[in-house]
Amino acid sequence: MRIPLTKYGLPQVAVFPAVLLAVILIVAWAMHKRIVQPVPGTIVEIVLLIVLGWVLSFFRDPPRVIPQDDALLLSPADGVVRDIEILESVPGFEGKTLRIGIFLSIFNVHINRVPCAVRIESITYKPGEFRDARDPQATTLNESNAVVMTRLSEPKDRLMVRQVSGAIARRIVCAAQDGREYPAGGQYGMIKFGSRTELYVPVRDSMQTAVSVGQAVRAGETVLVRYSK
Repeated sequence: MRIPLTKYGLPQVAVFPAVLLAVILIVAWAMHKRIVQPVPGTIVEIVLLIVLGWVLSFFRDPPRVIPQDDALLLSPADGVVRDIEILESVPGFEGKTLRIGIFLSIFNVHINRVPCAVRIESITYKPGEFRDARDPQATTLNESNAVVMTRLSEPKDRLMVRQVSGAIARRIVCAAQDGREYPAGGQYGMIKFGSRTELYVPVRDSMQTAVSVGQAVRAGETVLVRYSK
């Protein structure tokens, strides 16, 4: 039986619920012994149960139906498209580069997935600030982790997915390894508690952006870019 919680959530996915359950039991015991009055005790119990539900929800790993089409680049994260921009110069890329930025709230699934079948080329961690991920300066000033990868199908372009921390997110998890190959939609990490994820793609005449700013996307399912066949 598949447990719908991500392994990338460890140890929080084990420790946080255990602590919350312990506190819930202590409050229930205190109410039974009349150390805590029923009304405030019940309110505390309800709040703790809501927090417990949210913690388990945050680390959820729902099944996804991955499109099997080499001409597609899929969303690397759940969330809302915050910006779509053509950059004139990006280190490691030649010519113009398309950047699609996705904002993840604390209620989104936070697992990151590769946008297509790829080989990992390099992983670069950069320490930084923890500004709100919606801040335009967050993309350059915040802590981030850049995963450079190469498409296994034509066009064999170099792509990059950046995990960017936010004001609440303080833990980037990246299990990708240099030289490792992933299938389209393959999981490789997550950002814990709210963040931003960016996809960088070399601009080609044969490609078309398939999303718009403000659109909700799902990792491994929503098409961000489509190449002409």
